[in-house]
Amino acid sequence: MRRSLIGSLVLVLTFFFLGIASVSMAQEKVYINGIDANFPPFAFVDKTGKPDGFDVASLDWIAKEMGFVVKHQPMDWDGIIPSLNARKIDIIASGMSVTDARRKEVNFTIPYWKITQVLVAKADSMLTPEAAMKEGNKIGVQRGTTEAKWIEENLIKQKGMKFELVYYDSAPLAVEDVLNGRIVAAAMDDAPAKDAVKKGKAVKIIGDFGMPAEDFGYAVRKEDTEFLNKINEGLKKLMASPYWTELKKKYELE
Repeated sequence: MRRSLIGSLVLVLTFFFLGIASVSMAQEKVYINGIDANFPPFAFVDKTGKPDGFDVASLDWIAKEMGFVVKHQPMDWDGIIPSLNARKIDIIASGMSVTDARRKEVNFTIPYWKITQVLVAKADSMLTPEAAMKEGNKIGVQRGTTEAKWIEENLIKQKGMKFELVYYDSAPLAVEDVLNGRIVAAAMDDAPAKDAVKKGKAVKIIGDFGMPAEDFGYAVRKEDTEFLNKINEGLKKLMASPYWTELKKKYELE
């Protein structure tokens, strides 16, 4: 009889603690990272449909180091900040430029990369940036990007330049239209431009167009200060670790 009671007690306690563990696991917060699905080498979806890239791998490391769970969700770039503030995602770690306008809507982490903006044309093109932006020419750019806004405000509105700006969902799509001759050049960050060249696309960087260099940072909601501090701490640890160098080599950012 005593053995039976002890056995029953052990069984009850086992199920009790298993239940607590199950509830704990069910309640574990999964942070959703919104990414541009076609912004190599920082963020993209590979041939198997899995999110990959420098920022994806970096945030995976930070999540493991800081003790939280992260999932990467491809999204349209031009609506990514509204999605963050609508709580559809929790962070943007996907090659996002830090700007004063964006700081009004979100909080950024410490900078982790500096980027410059360039023009890409066919590999055999003799165009200079000035010639590419002559009246009547078409220049491609990804919608919702800082380079799109800068060109609109500084070159078209302020300087009155007469080239036509053609908008795309991603930088690689603009590169394809450079190759097929629908546009003479595409404006983009230098990292995806270099990535296109490394992947054997018959294009080249013909120069910059006057836009100042920018910092990349991860974006979170204004109210998520605790999460921001955690990400900053993890990002500092990552940038001080040997894995940071490995990542830069892996995604050919050096």
